[in-house]
Amino acid sequence: MIVIGILLNIAGLGFLCWALFVLAVYALPFFVGTTAGIYTYRTGIGPIGAVVIGFVAAAFGLMTGQYIFSVTRSPAVRLVIALLFAAPAAFAGYNVTFSLGNIGAVPQWWREAFALVGAVVVGCIAWARMAIPATPVRGGCCSGSAQPPFQSQSRGR
Repeated sequence: MIVIGILLNIAGLGFLCWALFVLAVYALPFFVGTTAGIYTYRTGIGPIGAVVIGFVAAAFGLMTGQYIFSVTRSPAVRLVIALLFAAPAAFAGYNVTFSLGNIGAVPQWWREAFALVGAVVVGCIAWARMAIPATPVRGGCCSGSAQPPFQSQSRGR
């Protein structure tokens, strides 16, 4: 039974780490959606309306950031957009890694060191996940090389 408990704990910790890395790029839209939802709830719109406004604001923030990042050609603008998405992810990675470090009985400075490494890793992963699908389109709908026309039709002429 102890072996099964240890294996299940390792699987659960692995799942939490996987979820952290997958959801890291969504830290900024989550903060935007939460802020918009809380603000609209305090204005008196009600809890259901606040949740709907929060989801819409989060989706709009994510789509806008990814669209601007993929369309712009300026490295400075892309750097700012990527930093806007990577900074909250690094903050979340720091807090999660520090909290996971509290599970074991390690000294405070080891927890801080692990938390800093976790912040850098999660921030870099969020940066990479933001940058991977963003290949700028260079004129027209197809950026690849055009296929040559069929040669069999023009050989006889």
